[in-house]
Amino acid sequence: MQRFKKLTAMILSVLTVSGTGVFGAVTQASASGTGAGLAEWALNAYYSNWEYVYGGSTPGTVDCSGLIWTYCGGERVDMLGASTESGSVDAGIPRVHGLGLWRPGHVGVYIGDGMEVDARGDEYDMCYESLSSSYMGWNCWFKHSAVSYVTEGWEQFNGDYFYYENGEYIVDTSRTIDGTTYYFDSKGRSSTTPSDMSSTSSDSKQEESYSSEDSEPEEAPTSKPYEVYKNGSSGEEVKNIQNRLAELGYYKGEISGEFDDATEAAYRQFQMAAGLLVDGIAGSDREVLYSGEAPYYIEEETTTEPVTAEETTVPEETEPTVEGIAKLGDENDTVKSIQEQLAKLGYFDIEISGTFGEYTEQAVKNFQLANGLLVTGIVDEETYNALFAQTAETNPNAEPEAEEEAVVDIQSGPSQLPASVTASDLILSNETNQGYSDTATAVVRKTNMVTEKALSNSSSVIPSVATAKVKRSANIWIWFVLVAVILCALSIVFFVRDKKTTRYERYKKKKHAATSNLNTRW
Repeated sequence: MQRFKKLTAMILSVLTVSGTGVFGAVTQASASGTGAGLAEWALNAYYSNWEYVYGGSTPGTVDCSGLIWTYCGGERVDMLGASTESGSVDAGIPRVHGLGLWRPGHVGVYIGDGMEVDARGDEYDMCYESLSSSYMGWNCWFKHSAVSYVTEGWEQFNGDYFYYENGEYIVDTSRTIDGTTYYFDSKGRSSTTPSDMSSTSSDSKQEESYSSEDSEPEEAPTSKPYEVYKNGSSGEEVKNIQNRLAELGYYKGEISGEFDDATEAAYRQFQMAAGLLVDGIAGSDREVLYSGEAPYYIEEETTTEPVTAEETTVPEETEPTVEGIAKLGDENDTVKSIQEQLAKLGYFDIEISGTFGEYTEQAVKNFQLANGLLVTGIVDEETYNALFAQTAETNPNAEPEAEEEAVVDIQSGPSQLPASVTASDLILSNETNQGYSDTATAVVRKTNMVTEKALSNSSSVIPSVATAKVKRSANIWIWFVLVAVILCALSIVFFVRDKKTTRYERYKKKKHAATSNLNTRW
């Protein structure tokens, strides 16, 4: 029995290692990155509803270390030990975007302004919260060895501009740089877009500190030309953005030079396909848009084409009805019925209020994404009809109530098995040598559940094939062949063991019959 347990444990280990090798190779993470880039990567993972999968290293399905590794590569097991700099959280965290956070068995990403993102576990998936309210109890911060951090000068993060001095971005102060005075609020955001990202401060010795609550200066700084384009922007650069989006197949509207709702929706689709932060804002990610690596729009059977500006126009001051639109800020019975239907499909799990808030908007986005609709967060007629259709897709990330899955302990790290699940727990003890078929079935069921879960999430979240440059089909076939070989080996072991058991039982019966015969004669 002990040999059988050891053999099965070895086979399960091979399955785990091979699965990590096959699926972990799907995405080739870059060799290095920036602190702001890592922070935006983590935020994108949260807003895109990435799922926690133990040992996961594919965008969309990651564990705590996999969230960082898929962005910058480098060390994965001992990030703190390989870091270039570290310190105690209790002593204070530097004002640096993209720092790593560490506690025994777990890592996360410091976003800035006291906020963090981490892939926490099966029950939580991606979490975004302040350090003060988090129960994680972070011990250390560290600078990842594969990430470069700004020490002096400008850095752009999440559509805003920050200025670093002595390794930290400055807050509640001002600087005169190349003749322009910039004011920085309590979060470190610049009041003006810098005209030259490589410029440096000319009065770093003479600071003019101010509080964000103070009144504005008499002469407000003059804004420089746009570098960030969003809904409401206009100009030649917006035309360039629209032309490029049209070339890639995301935009079908008029090249008007106006960054309207249709342009924003098309840009969000491009960001999602390229694996960028999905915010509808054309900032530094325009470099990807204009590059030869920009992904083309792939139209699937269940996917609707991006709609034009005319189709996305929202009637003003119109009460949402069955044929109308429900959007953020609305409060009526239509919104309540929408929330009830979202709850039935597994996208909405809080109290039904009839108020279209941010949670409802995110639930609508998740439904639109799962059902191949344009992801806007607005319930238009097409979304409404799809929501109440019999063919509406349920939430693929919702856990089935009828099946119990092993819960991964959030205390455990990426280099060890979860505390609540061990290899021996997957083996059913049977001293009477019966029920081996049930054991094999349990092993196969758990293997299929993990495989199906990883594949379903990878197919829905991984950026387009044109960008990721992966060979998914070959890797999947290798995985299935490997599983088939191992299952055949298990079947042979069970067959041989049952055969030996049957022979032994026959031998015992013959011996018992012979003994009884002798006893009768005597």
